[in-house]
Amino acid sequence: MQKKGLTNLAFHKFKRSFWGVISFCFISFVGFISLFAYVIAPDSSQYSNQMHLSIHSKAPGFTVKMLVIPNSLDNNQNLMDRLFFGNLNPPKEIPISSYRFDGDNIYYSDYSSIGLNGIEKSIKLLDESNSLNAFITNRTFYFGTDKYGRDLLSRVLVGARISFSIGFIAVLISLLIGLVLGSLAGYFGGKWDTVIMWIINVTWSIPTLLLVIAITLALGKGFWQVFIAVGLTMWVEVARIVRGQVMSVKEMQYVTAARALGFTDFRIITKHILPNILAPIIVISAANFAAAILIESGLSFLGIGAQPPMSSWGAMIKDHYNYIILGKPYLALIPGFCIMSLVMAFMLIGNTLRDALDVKV
Repeated sequence: MQKKGLTNLAFHKFKRSFWGVISFCFISFVGFISLFAYVIAPDSSQYSNQMHLSIHSKAPGFTVKMLVIPNSLDNNQNLMDRLFFGNLNPPKEIPISSYRFDGDNIYYSDYSSIGLNGIEKSIKLLDESNSLNAFITNRTFYFGTDKYGRDLLSRVLVGARISFSIGFIAVLISLLIGLVLGSLAGYFGGKWDTVIMWIINVTWSIPTLLLVIAITLALGKGFWQVFIAVGLTMWVEVARIVRGQVMSVKEMQYVTAARALGFTDFRIITKHILPNILAPIIVISAANFAAAILIESGLSFLGIGAQPPMSSWGAMIKDHYNYIILGKPYLALIPGFCIMSLVMAFMLIGNTLRDALDVKV
């Protein structure tokens, strides 16, 4: 009954925090976008990687006529595959400035940003089930286009998946390692504590970014390698906190009573100690989530994170940071703002959880 009372008290404290609730809603919104990115994104191709070099680096709100030619290849993709991996064979899109129909043929001129009329080209449209006008659409790029002519909004939406998922995987790995080593060091002490603390101190002494780079280079560049590398560098803080909490709790009366009843050490740690030290673990996990997003962004900026053509907020900043002084700063500022807002949301929710789970307040 007391446990339920403390849980309700923490929940009511959390609800009273304006920034905590706002942060939770924003994180839930980003999580929803991450899951359904390819459904929401205007460019549903894999990694939102359709390039239109004739309309590169256009400002937000840019609109152009687009000739859409259906792909004749049948990739037999099911709904779940499209949801998580995008359309592997999307229709071909051609930005055009003018067009006309002649029978089953369409004659068009490629888009020119300086207003010149290009050579008129023609395509025979084999799909007679739709009217010819169905192949022409006005496409608006709400966030503009990047230096390769890709839809920046779609790249941002798909890139949210990497930042959000790396937080979950990295925190999961750090919790798994940190809980095990911290519990062993704090509960058994002695040689266990000495060896584990030596490992913690050695790992702690290496700069995080350098350690991540070393692990990434050892495992190879790639999507999952970054997840593992970030997770393997974030367990130290979790282990130190768990060790300290276990050392302070293991002498409590309920732990002594559990020993007297003959419970095994594994049951005492998992059933009696860990459930009573969840509050600081939850807080450090929220902070680690934010740190993982920053580390992945830094790795992508350095070119050893998520590899092209995969969309990543850090890689987007790397590709366009020089555009800040070329009069098109939004190409770098938009993904930078996304990183900043998501990290801030996790830091704010971590502070709110810390206050809500503090039974002394």
